[in-house]
Amino acid sequence: MAKLTKSDVVDSIVELTDLSKKDANAAVDAMVATICNALSAGDSVGLIGFGTFEPRYRPARTGRNPQTGAPLDIAEKTVPVFKAGKKLRDAAASD
Repeated sequence: MAKLTKSDVVDSIVELTDLSKKDANAAVDAMVATICNALSAGDSVGLIGFGTFEPRYRPARTGRNPQTGAPLDIAEKTVPVFKAGKKLRDAAASD
């Protein structure tokens, strides 16, 4: 199983479109920034067929230190969550 880097994604976009490498890199950066900004504002981002990014609230809870077993408080926080769309799920299942 290979791991694609941002550079690999940019190279693929260059091959699939008429964009220059500089423009493809700017497009990837803009997409990531747009998703991050939306999640920071509490909004979700849905890309039909690909999936949905959304912020999800996790309440404070008590955990355990795995080395000592001592209890520790874990603060509340909002975390990003991705739910894959049907096309993405089907593409991953076919491999």
